[in-house]
Amino acid sequence: MRTLLLLCGAAAVLEGGRVTSGQDATGERIQVQIIYFNLEVVQITWNASEYSGTSLTFCYRFHSDEAYHQCPKYIVHQGHTSGCLLHAQQKDDILSFSIRNGTHPVFSASRWIYEYLKPGSPKAVSFEWRRDAVTVTCPDLMYKYLVYEVQHQSRFDSKWQSKERDTCNVTIEGLDAENCYSLRVRVKASDAAYGSDTYPSDWSEVTHWQRGERTDSCSDTPKPPKAKPPQMSLISSVALLATLPLLVLSLWRLQRLKKCLMPSVPDPKSTFPGLFEKHEGNFQEWIRDTQHLAPLTSLAGGEPDAGLEEPLLLQLTSTEPDPRRTSGAQTGETEAPGTPPQVPQQPLRGAAVVALAGFTFVMKDSSYVAL
Repeated sequence: MRTLLLLCGAAAVLEGGRVTSGQDATGERIQVQIIYFNLEVVQITWNASEYSGTSLTFCYRFHSDEAYHQCPKYIVHQGHTSGCLLHAQQKDDILSFSIRNGTHPVFSASRWIYEYLKPGSPKAVSFEWRRDAVTVTCPDLMYKYLVYEVQHQSRFDSKWQSKERDTCNVTIEGLDAENCYSLRVRVKASDAAYGSDTYPSDWSEVTHWQRGERTDSCSDTPKPPKAKPPQMSLISSVALLATLPLLVLSLWRLQRLKKCLMPSVPDPKSTFPGLFEKHEGNFQEWIRDTQHLAPLTSLAGGEPDAGLEEPLLLQLTSTEPDPRRTSGAQTGETEAPGTPPQVPQQPLRGAAVVALAGFTFVMKDSSYVAL
């Protein structure tokens, strides 16, 4: 113990010529790390490959002290010293230290300890949800010039999204409550106040939230469709009503154009009812059925006269009396034997005489002959 005290006392002599470049006096590389935890505890660790199997001695003093002291609490790794823990008396003091292998100095330096500040992790973090936003709050640390960072991530984000404030009261907007989000919080020291060698705090516990409630994890369930805002629904309805008359007008004009380019062909079924349904398109049968005509036969009841196959010629005669026949009747002439009897030569006034296949018919204006 007395030897260690003498070595730490001798370290004061080295202060004027200390090594701060990261190498010892022989040129061997050595890595030294300083972390100032929450302005309370200073941790100094080293990694000297040349002295991996040796317990090195750590001597230090703050500038508010007069003498060097040996490390009160060593950090031991695999049975050998690898670091030291110190309690700082002042928040912004200067630390002078020396790492020695017996009487041989390995590394010596003087540093402002606040330049290596690592704030404490946020405690008692709370989350307040409202619609599409969440407000994250926690008690502020006891010292100033800190930055509070809140990060959130959903399964649709490729990386964490960050938002920072100078107090632990951060609101994140534009979220979808139906989605699941992971959130975490940490504290960083301001570069303007503490420099660029500080460390951010450890992250708080990652919590998962969906529909304003905490869940165990965020599963990869499909995202439900997000409801449209009322304004968007109203705009869509107005646009639909505005385009509906245009659609009707377009259809009407299209129908008119279709009629002009492709006029409709009348359906013979509506013009000749029963022609196709009952007679399978046989027009002669349809005529006999619809006009109630009897088939023509010969006068003697034999075969139909072949001459009737030819088109029948209707001979319409005037209702004016024939002068020849009238004169014949007055002179008392008689017809030759064998001639068919003649129709009385006094037809009704306003009637017509029709001769058909040797027969003569007297027709009024309202009469007709169906063939």
